[in-house]
Amino acid sequence: MSTPFSKVAIIGLGLQGGSIGLALAEHLPAVATSGYDADPATRTRAAERHLVGEVCDTPAQAVAGADLVIFCVPLGAMGEAAQACAAALAPDAIISDVGSSKEAVAKALGEALPTHTIIPAHPVAGTENSGPDAGFASLFEGRWCILTPAEGEDMGQVARLTALWEAMGAKVEVMDAAHHDRVLAVTSHLPHLIAYTIVGTASDLEEVTQSEVIKYSAGGFRDFTRIAASDPTMWRDVFLSNKDAVLEMLQRFTEDLTALQRAIRIGDGQQLYDHFTRTRAIRRSIIEQGQDVASVNFGRDAK
Repeated sequence: MSTPFSKVAIIGLGLQGGSIGLALAEHLPAVATSGYDADPATRTRAAERHLVGEVCDTPAQAVAGADLVIFCVPLGAMGEAAQACAAALAPDAIISDVGSSKEAVAKALGEALPTHTIIPAHPVAGTENSGPDAGFASLFEGRWCILTPAEGEDMGQVARLTALWEAMGAKVEVMDAAHHDRVLAVTSHLPHLIAYTIVGTASDLEEVTQSEVIKYSAGGFRDFTRIAASDPTMWRDVFLSNKDAVLEMLQRFTEDLTALQRAIRIGDGQQLYDHFTRTRAIRRSIIEQGQDVASVNFGRDAK
């Protein structure tokens, strides 16, 4: 297979960065990889797991000679991480990332690296785990990766990045950054906010119920706790960077929740049934499109 890039530098060696390194080693072994993480312990573990070909002690060392640099750091650290690499970047290096909020990323990277080609990306794939032990090569297989190049960007460069993600098993979609942020606000960001809220409420009730909330957790609550176990730094930055879209979707959700609250209060069973029937169809569509499985416990180990 031809390689769209000769060397890829990965800044941030957690779940996303580590998985990219492992996926490139498996699917594009001719591509040289280097990486850096601000945490020395993460760098040590990344070297032990061979997440990239070379784990470097400075970001400048990692990006030297790279024709693609992918920032896999929390959204709030994106600009600072880019500035730390600026002096060592090749002039023609393409800059990308994996953040789940794209307008804020484009702004931060653009301000830090105004002369470089920047093609933000968001692989819609992940787990509740984080850190250098969380990555695995198949994370992106069959999942979407959304690219949000600026209007007028060189589509030849976009095609190179597309080829890289497709080689790692992802399906690639190109869309406007603002549209991406609105879509992800309802499909990803709002569910996480709800999960954090429900688990927090249960935690407050835990003192009242004397361990019964956790002891008798049903499947639905267990799934909420899985989502709420996600990296707190990353999600803090997501909500702050995409706050307008999140607040818009939260308002819509609040209105819908109020309507269901009223239906329950007045005993409108038909409204509840119609709503649940419509939403069940959404779940079936997700399975049909291969974004989850219908097996017991959503295909996860029940232990």
